Amino acid sequence: MSTGEDISRPGRRALAAGNLGDAPSSVEVDSVPRVRPAAGHGLGHRPLPPLSLYVHVPWCVRKCPYCDFNSHETHGSLPEQAYLEALQADLEQALPLIWGRQVVSIFIGGGTPSLLSAKAVDTMLASFRACLNLLPDAEITLEANPGTAEAGRFRDYAASGVNRLSLGVQSFNDDALRALGRIHDARQAREAIEMAQNAVDRVNLDLMYALPGQSLHACRQDLEAAMSFQTGHLSLYHLTLEPNTVFAKYPPPLPDEDLAATMHEFILEATAAAGWEQYEVSAYARSVADRSLHNQNYWTFGDYLGIGPGAHGKLSFHDRILRQARHRMPDSWMSRCLQRDGSQMAESRILMPQELPFEFMLNALRLKNGVEAGLFTAHTGLPITAILPTVKRLEEKGLLSVQGGRLRTTDLGWKYLNDVLAEFLE
Repeated sequence: MSTGEDISRPGRRALAAGNLGDAPSSVEVDSVPRVRPAAGHGLGHRPLPPLSLYVHVPWCVRKCPYCDFNSHETHGSLPEQAYLEALQADLEQALPLIWGRQVVSIFIGGGTPSLLSAKAVDTMLASFRACLNLLPDAEITLEANPGTAEAGRFRDYAASGVNRLSLGVQSFNDDALRALGRIHDARQAREAIEMAQNAVDRVNLDLMYALPGQSLHACRQDLEAAMSFQTGHLSLYHLTLEPNTVFAKYPPPLPDEDLAATMHEFILEATAAAGWEQYEVSAYARSVADRSLHNQNYWTFGDYLGIGPGAHGKLSFHDRILRQARHRMPDSWMSRCLQRDGSQMAESRILMPQELPFEFMLNALRLKNGVEAGLFTAHTGLPITAILPTVKRLEEKGLLSVQGGRLRTTDLGWKYLNDVLAEFLE
């Protein structure tokens, strides 16, 4: 699996600088699909936020020891036909929830979506176009593992409509890749990047640092190698030991906190010197046009429908905001979908008003430049007064800034982002 640029997949990462926080999966869900909130709990008659689609492909060749995402090793060929039929049923039962709304982006994540045949991806995207009001120039991202990269398949993905590839490179050091349990080596990583660049205009590289036994020199070599390809986007993650993973049970020797912090400082300085903008905690872009449109929708508390086993979603209505989670196990998910029993296909939970300030800020303050203050009311339905006491308290501490109508952390607040976010939990 690639480490995961997209945040709607099942799995969770720490919010420390350099890690991607998986906000949707940190929300518990209960099966309450027909519960309605009390009057005044919703968005009134304001326009609904932008809508994205996340598609989860659960299979991978081998489960990485650091991976806490909903991925499952393949044993033989993929059940593509059953998966596509179930995915279609999953989407169709969700259509009443999003009817008439325009979809601005699609992210196909996993697992390893590049295990899917070109025909399967073509069928999938054709069904999305038939069922959804998809923006003509929508960003369509597919995650790929360099170990499963094929030039012809990448070209076929592009011909089907994929216009952005996200490669789970993680490192260009063969020893590090072996330690991470990756199925590719450095040569395959370089070849996959060139294949992707020949197939689509927009390519993201996932890279990890603070790896087992990694030195600052090795970290520098990895980053310089990644930047040398001149892709438009980099996702740079601090390796964390997540619960219920092999690394959590058998921790590898990792760099100490001081060395990891030095690596992070080097990454910030080197990317800035090379003209990359850190526009989000873990995301770097060469230009505004290179930013991930799909993930920016998450970070501004936009909506996303998640389909596929274990996929999470957030959907806004004029009277409520709904969190959803599909069943995790692929066989169980496929069986439930093919039975077309909507009540059995996903667990749902309505967000309460007191949860919304943290939910919004958890995402919005990950953006280096923050968000327009008015977006809080537009996307939560709550008045700005709901967060003003906390905002003022953080301003007095020098952690938050409200200037030009934008909410953003100060340099100090950015450094202590976890502490800033914790204030909105109170």
